[in-house]
Amino acid sequence: MSIKVEGVSKVYGTQRALNNVSFEVNSGEIVGFLGPNGAGKSTMMKILTCFIPQTEGLAEVCGFNVEDNPMEVKKSIGYLPESNPLYYDMYVKEYLHFIAGLHQIEEPKKKVDEIISLVGLDIEQHKQIGELSKGYKQRVGLAQALIHNPEVLILDEPTTGLDPNQIVDIRNLIKEIGKTKTVLMSTHIMQEVEAICDRVIIINHGKIVADDKTSNLKNILKDQHIVVVEFKENVEVSLLKNIVGVKSVHLHEDNSFHLVPDNGKDIRESVFKFAVEHKLSIISLKEEEKRLEEVFKSLTAN
Repeated sequence: MSIKVEGVSKVYGTQRALNNVSFEVNSGEIVGFLGPNGAGKSTMMKILTCFIPQTEGLAEVCGFNVEDNPMEVKKSIGYLPESNPLYYDMYVKEYLHFIAGLHQIEEPKKKVDEIISLVGLDIEQHKQIGELSKGYKQRVGLAQALIHNPEVLILDEPTTGLDPNQIVDIRNLIKEIGKTKTVLMSTHIMQEVEAICDRVIIINHGKIVADDKTSNLKNILKDQHIVVVEFKENVEVSLLKNIVGVKSVHLHEDNSFHLVPDNGKDIRESVFKFAVEHKLSIISLKEEEKRLEEVFKSLTAN
């Protein structure tokens, strides 16, 4: 087991940032750690990386207690914080040699060359870090987190501020790294979680409100059979509200509507009968795919 958290709480004065949090992450998992701003995500990550102590409870990484064996924990972890602090006046290769020296890595030249190739920094390795785009700065951050070959990788908002192409590149890189590492990743981007993570932990107001496989979490909304229908002809919203079983109707775009059923029933058959009765042509009729974003909103609503 790579990460073990039992009954961890963190109190700042009168504010309880974490409240009796427990979870485990097994070797080889890529786990999304989600929550609204102020939910306690970064606090939990700082505890696991030995930056701050917990007030109560037990936290272990690779079998090492974060309070009793912080140096062993740090050797086992690669950490990319949201701020990604780098030395902008250093060159990429120079910086990575510096990090390799801190970890006392044997054959540092060989290791630096390997990690540069792994994260795709070959063409940028001789540039100053301050001259790099944000996407390449993130790659440098990942390189420093990986250079000592840790068992666990902890990433705090790894794609914040990147353009769409850079996001795809970093996602693919994390997925590749996740084949051999345990990854705990905090993010606000639900599409990122669905694309990368095997499992999701959702925290709200310092408490775990969900912990399951990404696919299973979507089933929380299994009773909501929202239907999307597009007609060839113009149809009034008021007319669609007469369909048996329809609770509400929302215009999606021209001649396309979201139909919300009453009591979560599947209303596609009723929509088809309605179209036949009113001599309407249906271009498309489908049940809306349930998204993780909707689950997140449902679980973290006040």
